[in-house]
Amino acid sequence: MIAIDNVLISDAVVEQQFVCDLNKCKGGCCEDGDAGAPLEVAELPLLKESLEAAKPFMSAEGLAELQKQGEAIYDKEFGWVTPTIGSGICIYGQRDAKGIILCAFEQAHRAGLTQWKKPISCHLYPIRISESKKHTDVEYVNYEPRETLCSPACQLGQQLKMPVYIFLKEALIRKYGTEFYEALAATAENMQLQKK
Repeated sequence: MIAIDNVLISDAVVEQQFVCDLNKCKGGCCEDGDAGAPLEVAELPLLKESLEAAKPFMSAEGLAELQKQGEAIYDKEFGWVTPTIGSGICIYGQRDAKGIILCAFEQAHRAGLTQWKKPISCHLYPIRISESKKHTDVEYVNYEPRETLCSPACQLGQQLKMPVYIFLKEALIRKYGTEFYEALAATAENMQLQKK
């Protein structure tokens, strides 16, 4: 376990290797789960502000569910999450010609229509963040790929020798800042040196 400020990071984040292989998984994390994508409370207004920019990139079914459910829903177990279509695909996901699920917010962001890229939980995947039940100011950062769905990403990561924390550099900086990331990278390098 690596501790940086009040954040406890699993060693797997620096020791395991991972690179999303969208041609194989087809963005399955956008539809596989017990609820939609977790949303931080601070993200709710950002999602709302970016919604108009994202709508042209949503499916007809997604837009219909947006009308029915609203832009976010509160789940007793998971807190605020994105709505889904029939407990499946996120309403903000749409399949392209290759069958890959693309995020409407990310598409709008790439087109320069919004500053907000997508929920941080999606950006950080397969890292999951949870709060300590005893100490609410402490967060746990764990590496949790899906066994079958993410196996191509694990294989590609090993081929490319890409540690999880490097693959997710942009997302980790977005969540915790540059100083945090630099401390994590320095710790990872020290751990590698100790193994030699």
